[in-house]
Amino acid sequence: MKVLEFHDLKVEDRLQLTFEGAFDQQAALERELEPFLQALEEYAGEWMPDVVNGKRRRKYSRASLWKALEEQRDENSTGLGLYRTKWPALDMSLSLWYPPLRPRLYTGVTIQPLSLFAEQERCRKFVEMVRAWASHYPVPHASAHSMADDQVADAPYFGRDMQTSIRNGFDKIYEVCWLNVFGPKLVDTVGRERMLSTPAWRVEELPNGAILLVTCPTAADFASDEAREAQARAHVHLRPDLDLPTVLRTLRERSATLAPVEPRFHPDVAPLLLRTMDHVSLGERQRRIAELNAWQPPEPTEWLPAAAALPPDVEDPERAREHYGDLAERLVALLHTQVPSVFHQTPESLTDADFYFWFEDFPKRRLREAIDAHAVPAIGAYLGQVLVRNLGGQWIPRQKLMEAQVLVGKRIWLPFVRAHHYMRSCQDLLDHSLTQFYREAERHRS
Repeated sequence: MKVLEFHDLKVEDRLQLTFEGAFDQQAALERELEPFLQALEEYAGEWMPDVVNGKRRRKYSRASLWKALEEQRDENSTGLGLYRTKWPALDMSLSLWYPPLRPRLYTGVTIQPLSLFAEQERCRKFVEMVRAWASHYPVPHASAHSMADDQVADAPYFGRDMQTSIRNGFDKIYEVCWLNVFGPKLVDTVGRERMLSTPAWRVEELPNGAILLVTCPTAADFASDEAREAQARAHVHLRPDLDLPTVLRTLRERSATLAPVEPRFHPDVAPLLLRTMDHVSLGERQRRIAELNAWQPPEPTEWLPAAAALPPDVEDPERAREHYGDLAERLVALLHTQVPSVFHQTPESLTDADFYFWFEDFPKRRLREAIDAHAVPAIGAYLGQVLVRNLGGQWIPRQKLMEAQVLVGKRIWLPFVRAHHYMRSCQDLLDHSLTQFYREAERHRS
């Protein structure tokens, strides 16, 4: 049963809910989870999960959910995943912890796209679902907001180191999100009357003493100036020590950081750079696109005019060419599982290899001695073979690998030198990509 995976979809912002509350571990599990499931099934609508993932995937039903929790149960915890097979995409988890751990119920809900929540009625249902959960499972703090904006805000750390964040939790109002549930301890810290008088679209006291606060009608509108003003006024009301102009300026800067930027990458490396963007956090994505729009890879220097070619200095040139082929096969052996296209020795396979080495932080995570002794010769030989196969290049063998050349048109190219430059650092994987080297050779083949 194939579910929608975020990495298979167009990269878009998502609505993210984090919720961790107490539950009665003495009660029968089915009875204790009834309010959770009832609210989910009543209010989820278009994003209702249709897959339950335990030890295996099953179509969503109460029976399959109980089965998955039973399968996953260990001494003091259990959990499962909830997903969808159709748009919109959902990544949802449900985890339960039992004594001797502190009994608690955690659910994380991530829905793509955030634009789904531009509709007020859909947002109202989402709020009602969280309200029902927070009324039954007391929480110290819960929130739902744009994932991208959370990342820019450094949630859940908010400038603290990880250990401090874990130790203290959300012990004061670090941020006001689109949807917030403040538990009784936070309410007491701020003052119940002050919190209930917060200027916001919806403020409601829950039966267990928590307070639900929603800044504006729709989640997808969070970056608009109107929504930012509402967010800032609510935050400053709850934190009188903060300054409204400063908070509002910070929020507007976050909106500017998230404003869409059209990729205009250098054409030689655009396919590679677009793939790297899929692995940049949502909060950093637009800033990174702007940086790469301004970035230009250095022009390849690993070439000479054909007239400057060094003549072959090996006894058996054909055997030397076979050796280059054997070296190239080492790269195929290294990458064939992760990069199946390496079998084909095409320009596209070079881009696939570029991406693999970048994604793996290869120069950083391998010993320099191993890179120089094994990776560089294999990459250089493979790059040369792609020039020979696709551009009609001709190897000019040399005893020293760094002097081996491939003649294409009126230039000779030095693939082993390129591989050496390429493998010096992770940034060099982009600055000296195999893809760009090939495209430059392609332009000068005649």
